[in-house]
Amino acid sequence: MAREGTGRRGRRDLTRSEILEAAVELAERDGAEALSMRRVAAAVGVEAMSLYNHVRDKEALIDGVVDTVLGRLELPASRGAWRDDARALADAFRAHAHRYPRTAPLVLTRQSYSPALLAAADGAVGILLEAGFTPADAVRGFRSLLATVVGSLLRELGASPTLGGDDPRSRALRDAVVTTSGLPHLPEVAGELAALDHDADFAFAVDLVLDALAARLANVS
Repeated sequence: MAREGTGRRGRRDLTRSEILEAAVELAERDGAEALSMRRVAAAVGVEAMSLYNHVRDKEALIDGVVDTVLGRLELPASRGAWRDDARALADAFRAHAHRYPRTAPLVLTRQSYSPALLAAADGAVGILLEAGFTPADAVRGFRSLLATVVGSLLRELGASPTLGGDDPRSRALRDAVVTTSGLPHLPEVAGELAALDHDADFAFAVDLVLDALAARLANVS
């Protein structure tokens, strides 16, 4: 919302952090697709040209939004076991995404070298290195875990397709469509496929990655 008491709309005491905070609020209220220099300028009570003293263009604005949201990610303390630490990091990333449900898809799909993202990557790689993984396996393990977390979150937040859902009526419809599809295998799992338990699905996916990593570590130790 527009700030009060700003005087002229071309004021010069505007800060970059104020612009990015307004941009995050706008994205969470209206969706990331609503981000524009004009709309953010209106939110802080200035003309759009005033933003260019702090943000180069729309792409830089979006980068700033990503950095701002990632900068609020709190990394969990070590729990003393690499699997527990990796799972806690995945859970923390998921919880943070749910705090910013309309901005998260942008954060999850945009290339970023945010200090906060680098810190999270460093933490994940460090967990695997300290567990005894080689540098190559630590990096590939981190990428596998990240891909699993990002893919799961995009589905949870509605940014990727899924055959399941929470609404009973639409679930019943999906169940009926799959059951009568004439396909050889999906009807056997129609009920499970139509339902959706994000918590269970996320835990299952993360455990699969960690199980695979644990098996690899055991084979090379």
